[in-house]
Parts: sequence; structure tokens; C-alpha cells
Amino acid sequence: MTATTSTTTLVLPVPSAAVSTPERRRTTRHYLVCEPRHFAVEYSINPWMDPSAPLDTDLALAQWRALVEVYEALGHRVSRIAPVPGLPDMVFAANSGTVVRGRVLGARFRAPQRAAEADHFRTWFQANGHPRVVMPTRVNEAEGDFAWTGDLLLAGTGFRTDPAAHAEAQEVLGVPVVSLSLVDPAYYHLDTALVVLSEATPDHRAHIAYYPEAFSAGSREALRTLYPDAILATPEDAACLGLNAVSDGHNVVVPREATHLSARLTESGYTVHPVDISELRKSGGGPKCCTLEIRA
Repeated sequence: MTATTSTTTLVLPVPSAAVSTPERRRTTRHYLVCEPRHFAVEYSINPWMDPSAPLDTDLALAQWRALVEVYEALGHRVSRIAPVPGLPDMVFAANSGTVVRGRVLGARFRAPQRAAEADHFRTWFQANGHPRVVMPTRVNEAEGDFAWTGDLLLAGTGFRTDPAAHAEAQEVLGVPVVSLSLVDPAYYHLDTALVVLSEATPDHRAHIAYYPEAFSAGSREALRTLYPDAILATPEDAACLGLNAVSDGHNVVVPREATHLSARLTESGYTVHPVDISELRKSGGGPKCCTLEIRA
């Protein structure tokens, strides 16, 4: 099997009711997070990272704690994995696993600086109700490049995750996969350029927001076909990692600078919760990067 087989999902039928605007309904989520106790920018593996720039670790901790407080105030379950010295990017938990319908696919990092994170998360999953974690054979940076829509797994490639990892995800998770090509190195992971706002139901397609210029021409056409009602982000939204957001179907946690996106979300029936992630952004991360969703 090759990754190209996954593109057959592009012709899936869309329910006739999908053109209506559904009520935005919150569902309780389970998130895994990692405190940025050892957070630092010690190397550069994406265009956002500058080891020579000043960094306030205490401020990063405060911003992370405020993010977690938002999740808990919204009634979501938040689990924590202990940070490990020498792994400054472990705070970006989303890169370390993909959980869909109780199945867990681990991560395999492209950058050697982050490679050790994968095994710490594997151990956590095995100790917390997921003994059958499958570790990938291909480079796969998990929810950094995989976005579950409720019926499809959107899968990014171009800078981190191998195209062949998309077919591997389909086999392990047992869900159809749509491959999307990223073309702008500033948006090196899918979760920097696209967010799932509400998942698909029998009556409505999933609702997403994305930044078109981050994708290849063919991927833009695929997204237009699948999600004609998507919210399109502006360059300003993308430049503050505004799409690195977290949604429970009604509440959307978004970087506070993404004002245009926030306005569009409000117009579309969502409740926006702006957060400050200015220090975490210095490593190319935002709310979603810090948040791995565990889907039972």
C-alpha cells in the first residue's frame, strides 16, 4: 500500500444537510499536556526558533498554566506527563501521539533533538490505559500533522511527516486519510495552518479553518471540495499561529493576536477564548502544539 491510496476519500459523499449551519455544540475532551519546566530554545529546527533571542521561561510557564486553566474551567479533563530535563520541546505534547477511537499511534520525530520524547509518551500511554501503542516505522509527528475531523484524518506532509506515514496511520488507526501538502516552511506542521472547529456528524460535515497559502494548489482544491464552508484565515492570523488553536466544538482557544480569525469564529457561532502564548511561540508552538487530545 502506498500513501496515494488514501486520496480515494476525496470522493466520499457529503450529506445533503451539510450546507446548513449547525448549532455549535461543546463536547467534553480529554487532553494530555506537559509543563514547560525545561522549556528553552537551544537549537533551531523551524523558522520560528532563534537560540540567540531572549526567552522568559517563567513567563512561558505562566502562559502554559493559564492555557490549562482555560481547559479546566471549560470542564475538560486534563492529564499531565512529567517533563524530562534535556527535552525542552516536550511541552509540545501534540507531536507525540495520535489517538482516534481508542487506538494510539506513537510518534517518530524527524529532528534528532526531539527523538527521545517519543518513548516517554509511549510509556505514559502504556501506563494509562493504552497498552497497545503502535510505534511508527516512518517519520510521523503525530497531531502536528494529523487532524481528526470525525470521519477523516487530514494528514500533512512537506516538512516533517513522511508521505508514507499517512498510509501507515490509515492501517494503524483504521480511518480514511486525506494527504495534504504544505509548501511554506513557516507553517511546517499541519496544525500551524489548519484547525478542526467541529467534527463531522451524520447530518453535517466537519467545519474547519485554514490558511490557503500554506498548502499546495492541489491540496487547496481538495480542501475547497471537502469543506466549502471553511473559514479562511488571513496572513495576519497565520503569522501569529492563530490556527494553532483548540476547539471543543463550541469553545475555541486561540492566540489573542488572531483578531480577524476570532471575529470570524464569533460570527460562525463559536465562543472564543483568547490566550497569550508569546513565549511558547518563540519555539513555533501555540495552544494546539501544547495539547494532545485523547479520543476514547
